[in-house]
Amino acid sequence: MAGSAGVRAGLAALVLAGLTACGTTTPTVPLENYTAREIFQRGEFENARGKADQAAYYFGEVERLYPYSDLAKRALIMQAFSYHRDTDYDNSRAAAQRYIDFYPADEDAAYAQYLLALSYYDQIDEIGRDQGLTFQALQALRTVIEEYPDSEYAQSAILKFDLAFDHLAGKEMEVGRYYLRHKHYAAAVKRFRVVVEDFQTTTHTPEALHRLVEAYLSLGLTDEAQSAGAILGHNYQATEWYKDSYALLTGQGLETRASGDNWLSKIYRQVVRGEWL
Repeated sequence: MAGSAGVRAGLAALVLAGLTACGTTTPTVPLENYTAREIFQRGEFENARGKADQAAYYFGEVERLYPYSDLAKRALIMQAFSYHRDTDYDNSRAAAQRYIDFYPADEDAAYAQYLLALSYYDQIDEIGRDQGLTFQALQALRTVIEEYPDSEYAQSAILKFDLAFDHLAGKEMEVGRYYLRHKHYAAAVKRFRVVVEDFQTTTHTPEALHRLVEAYLSLGLTDEAQSAGAILGHNYQATEWYKDSYALLTGQGLETRASGDNWLSKIYRQVVRGEWL
């Protein structure tokens, strides 16, 4: 038995050496001749030398050739990781989803869900692009946070969730600024209102309130402009946005105070004064 094991280890070493030399992913000896562990180790070797696409191939072969082995489960999560490392996000997501479907109670299920979320999140690059990926990233990250709150990935998921949420608010701001520059004030107000009402915890809220002051003044809606200035002054008085809004309002003989019965004055009464009824 010891001699047989030595021969098999020697053959595996020859295959590894041959593949390293020729740079191919297809071994000269059929993979069926090797154990699940030997093929798995080949995948690890490819990852170690930066060949994530080839690593994914070998981990997939472990799952295909030895679906009931102890390593098949581990190979699947490593395949998802390798695909992600190779920026093959579609295949990474597919492998991660298979892992979640097959092993929902396994200790690596949290990591599989995190990889699935990253397959969306890591494609969020420009505010100007379609934000469908951002919504999908938020949903997948929320799953990590809610279903695996004690996992080592929960904190990172929370951070990425906040950044993706901020990204969506940034998209609304970009469109709102465009409308404001082109004097489409009513359309601009709709975008900035979304930020104030739905993305109030993001970094874009102070600017959104200031842009509302600008837009409402341009529309001649002084009550709304003053109410936006009041909220800005209460929550973000130290910002440049408040200083600019204050200058705009006082320059027209107005104040930063809640005025009238508009949606902003209602927010002011609820949030600042605590008058919910």
